[in-house]
Amino acid sequence: MSILRTLAPAKVNLGLFVGPTRAADGRHELVTVMQSISLADDVELEQDVAGLQRDEVVCPGVQGPADENLAARALAAFRASTGWEAPPLRLRIHKRIPVAAGLAGGSADAAAALRLARHASGLADEQLLRTLAAQLGADVPAQISPGRWLASGAGECLQQLPDPNAESFGLLIVPSTAGLSTAAVYAEADRLGLGRSGADLENRRRALQTALELSAAVPAAGELLDNDLQRAAISLCPQIARTLKEVREAGADLALVSGSGPTVVGLFPHANGLGRAQRAAAGLHGREPAPICATPVDASSSQCVTISG
Repeated sequence: MSILRTLAPAKVNLGLFVGPTRAADGRHELVTVMQSISLADDVELEQDVAGLQRDEVVCPGVQGPADENLAARALAAFRASTGWEAPPLRLRIHKRIPVAAGLAGGSADAAAALRLARHASGLADEQLLRTLAAQLGADVPAQISPGRWLASGAGECLQQLPDPNAESFGLLIVPSTAGLSTAAVYAEADRLGLGRSGADLENRRRALQTALELSAAVPAAGELLDNDLQRAAISLCPQIARTLKEVREAGADLALVSGSGPTVVGLFPHANGLGRAQRAAAGLHGREPAPICATPVDASSSQCVTISG
C-alpha cells in the first residue's frame, strides 16, 4: 500500500471585514488576511487499499456521514474534473484543529485532499485546484498553498502577501467547548446589520495590502485587525466575551475572535512572541480545552511526502 502525507494548517484571520451578499450566489463579500499557522491536521492518502470498494474518508472523533466531509467532497470534485480513475482511495485525517472553531480545519483538510490528489495523479495545476476549492467554501482557496493571503470576493479572489518571519509573532489559540455554525454567525451578523458597503470593503482591502506588503508581522493600525463577525459570534455565544477578557489579561497585545468563532486568538507581535504566548498559556492553566501556542507558517509546511510504498 502506498501512502502520501501532508499537513493541513489551520488559519487565523488578521482582520475580517464583511459586506453585502451577492445576488448571484447569496454569499457574502468579504476582505480578510488569512494566515496559516503551525496548528495543523495530519492528512494521509492511502492508495492500493485491499478490499476497498469506493473512496472513503476516515476521521476519528468527528461526527456526521463520511461522504458529507468537506475533504470527501474535494476528492470527488477532483476526480470529476480531471477524469482521474485511480482505484478507490482512503483519506485518513488525524484531527488536531478543533472542529467548528473558526480555524477552518475542515477547509484545511479539503485543501490538503486536493494537494494529495494532484500529487498522486500528476493531474491538475494550481489554478484548477483553486477553482475546485472556491466551489467548496470561502476558506478553502487560500489553503491550497498555505501562507499569507489577502482574500476578497467571497474568498476566491486571492493576492499572495509576503510571508512573515516564523518568529515574528506568537499566537495563543483558546478553543471553546461550544461550536458555532459559520452560516448561523453570518445570519446573526445580517440580523444585527453589521455588513459594510462595497466601497468600505475596498478601502479596507487596500489598507491591509499596504500594511502587510513588506512582510510586517501584523498591521500597525489596530482597527485593521477588527473582526466584523465578532459581535455576532458573541451574540450567539456570550461566553466568548469573557474569554476575550481573560486572554487580554494574560498578556496578549490583542485578542480577537478567529473567523466566525468561537475560538479566541491572542496575538503577541514583536520580540519573543512565542515565548510570551507560552507564558500566557501557562497563566490559563487548567482551562479546558487547553490553550494552544502557534506561529505563522508558509507553504513549505505542507509539502506532500511519501511515507510508505
